[in-house]
Amino acid sequence: MSSVDKAQTSERGYFGEFGGQFVPEQLEGVLNTFADFYESIKDDPSFQEELQYYLRDYVGRPSPLYLAERLTKHLGGAKIYLKREDLNHTGSHKINNVLGQALLAKRMGVERVIAETGAGQHGVATATACTLMEMDCTIYMGEEDCRRQALNVFRMQLLGAKVIPVTRGTRTLKDAVDEALEDLVQSYESTYYMLGSAVGPHPYPTIVRDFQSVIGREAREQILEKEGRLPDYLMACVGGGSNAIGLFAPFYGDESVAMVGVEPGGTGEASGEHAAPISFGQPAIIHGYRCYTVLDENGATSRTHSVAAGLDYPGVGPEHSFYHASGRAQYVAASDQDALEAFQLLSKLEGISPALESAHAVAHAMKMAPSLDQDKIIVINLSGRGDKDANQVYDMLNG
Repeated sequence: MSSVDKAQTSERGYFGEFGGQFVPEQLEGVLNTFADFYESIKDDPSFQEELQYYLRDYVGRPSPLYLAERLTKHLGGAKIYLKREDLNHTGSHKINNVLGQALLAKRMGVERVIAETGAGQHGVATATACTLMEMDCTIYMGEEDCRRQALNVFRMQLLGAKVIPVTRGTRTLKDAVDEALEDLVQSYESTYYMLGSAVGPHPYPTIVRDFQSVIGREAREQILEKEGRLPDYLMACVGGGSNAIGLFAPFYGDESVAMVGVEPGGTGEASGEHAAPISFGQPAIIHGYRCYTVLDENGATSRTHSVAAGLDYPGVGPEHSFYHASGRAQYVAASDQDALEAFQLLSKLEGISPALESAHAVAHAMKMAPSLDQDKIIVINLSGRGDKDANQVYDMLNG
């Protein structure tokens, strides 16, 4: 872990007042054992060598940093680069974290893996890694998300995973997390929970951040090679926030680099219309950790909404919560309509269809870039490809 990363993490996973472990006692012991194991192995040369092998030869890293010339010209302002995580094997940034955690689970001797998924990208990545490592795989996915992302459900099943539709609550990502955590409490002695974003109790936010920081480390080297300097802005969508923290963390100490996280603004600012906890929520405890959370009028976790299943979550990573509270990063909201327009524009101008999640970041860049001088540089994390969303977008445009 670099000195930049160390500056962000306090003892036992607190980022300022955010993070921590608010879990049953028996689960706390399991998590602490896991944290200690991770600390003992993360810098082990043989572990890193094996991880880098898979990232290079299986995932296809490094992912390109692409100058979006036609989008830049169309907007008429800042120069826009895209960090092409959509070109990774399985179609998103999720595989970076999953391979790291799968190697951890393998070294711990665990043979059963469970995971939650929203848009299905983490589920596909987890199923892929479990096939690769010969481990049993169970994926919890909200019934509504199963409907929206039927293709990814089939992909997970094709890879040998058992997909369990979650029928309670809003039948989306929050409920899938609830089910996965309940499974873990019952089966922690034989099961590894492959958490997909930089959320949850310690040590998950730190582990996911560390594995996803390959994005920012590569982007730094690539932009220095292409432009001879660091970018002025980093931009990424934020649900739980793993793709964003992966881009942001290696630039944490670079005060000249502004960071902008783009949350799902949904259809409005009222409770139940969005999934933007930093923009419209307040600090609370959810799923075993403290973060900004979308709450209803009674102070309970609110129903949420986003056109992007992978962003439809009422909490956010504790490190993002800290970035916001400390002023290190800015967080804004892009609406469903903004994301839909960005999806279409990037497709038509660059021949690149972004995931609806990633389209939120593109949407904010579309608003921001024209007001900036042409010598300014924006790096957008294009966290996933839009193949999975094509049918949904078609139905929205032709419904």
